[in-house]
Amino acid sequence: MDIKRIIIVVLDSVGIGAMPDSAEYGDIGANTLGNVARHCKGLKLYNLEKLGLGCIAPIEGLRKVEVPLAAFGKMAEVSKGKDTTTGHWELAGCVVKEPFPVYPDGFSPEVIESFTKYTGLEVLGNIAASGTEIIAKLGEEHMLTGKPIFYTSADSVFQIAAHEEIIPLERLYELCKIAREKVCVGKHAVGRIIARPFIGTPGNFVRTANRHDYSLAPLSPTVLDKLREKNLAVIAVGKIADIFAHQGISETFPTTSNEHGMTVLSRLVTEESKNGIIMVNLVDFDMKFGHRNDPEGYGRALEQFDVQLGLLLQQLSGQDLLIITADHGCDPTAPGTDHTREYVPLLAYRVGMKTEDLGIRSSFADVAATIAENFSLGQLEYGTSFLYEILR
Repeated sequence: MDIKRIIIVVLDSVGIGAMPDSAEYGDIGANTLGNVARHCKGLKLYNLEKLGLGCIAPIEGLRKVEVPLAAFGKMAEVSKGKDTTTGHWELAGCVVKEPFPVYPDGFSPEVIESFTKYTGLEVLGNIAASGTEIIAKLGEEHMLTGKPIFYTSADSVFQIAAHEEIIPLERLYELCKIAREKVCVGKHAVGRIIARPFIGTPGNFVRTANRHDYSLAPLSPTVLDKLREKNLAVIAVGKIADIFAHQGISETFPTTSNEHGMTVLSRLVTEESKNGIIMVNLVDFDMKFGHRNDPEGYGRALEQFDVQLGLLLQQLSGQDLLIITADHGCDPTAPGTDHTREYVPLLAYRVGMKTEDLGIRSSFADVAATIAENFSLGQLEYGTSFLYEILR
């Protein structure tokens, strides 16, 4: 039976061990899944275990089952980076050869001056910082002055935080669009501009779910573009459409949490019958737990996902292929709060398929190559398809 629909679930930041070049990124010993499981004294991931997650690498609490239900392996990243943009683009076949600019000491004066020129606003912050820490530190001053809070991280991001009662959402989004189109251009073209709204009072500020990302458009055509050229569906759930600057997307469904994302996916699987792909990003692992150094919360989120995964598996037919993977690591037990350079897990499941060890894949782009082969889209520049291993 032919595969008519491929569902890609990206567990944002769920890495599975440091890559050989992790020292170049300051990430020796990083292992998001392994270290979270160790910290939690074992994880209860019954459905991921049945699929073969424990066959990829040792994870406390998971058995290495003899006959897993899925093909399993792990993938190395070719792109220069360890962030959301490079990870997702490579999954779609676009490899980033030159790293995006980063600003560990804050943005240069010309960037800030350009922003002020186009918006008329002075800014606060302009440092590399944790999002929760910087609003705790500067939120009150922001409320008194109306100045937006600028901050970045080890990733190529330009983040603007603002209280929703001081700078309304539409205005905050407008500021981000100006930054994307007029400020962060040329040598300052960061991977993402991110709106970071929050609410509350001094001492009790809380970020809201109204975050919005403004990414660069992919630097080369992706498998999403090729799917659309053939009028095949590319349905984006979560922040997928933002990551690809809405390029190559046919429908998008924003979400507010992992649970919401899986609920939307479950509905799409049962209600939508279009040939093509559904691509889902589950951001809570990264945003709520990885960056906040919360391994307990990370573990609980994985276990909650596993429960919803069990329901999803029951909905799939023999014409569906489910791919579960990640875009980078964000080990909450590692020093600092930044992403970590890691392999990502690869599980590929189809009802009734035979177990296959897919080994260590040389690029995330193997996912794109598999999609391309299945839908007869032609050879991609990067990636090696594992479709044959799944179908034989």
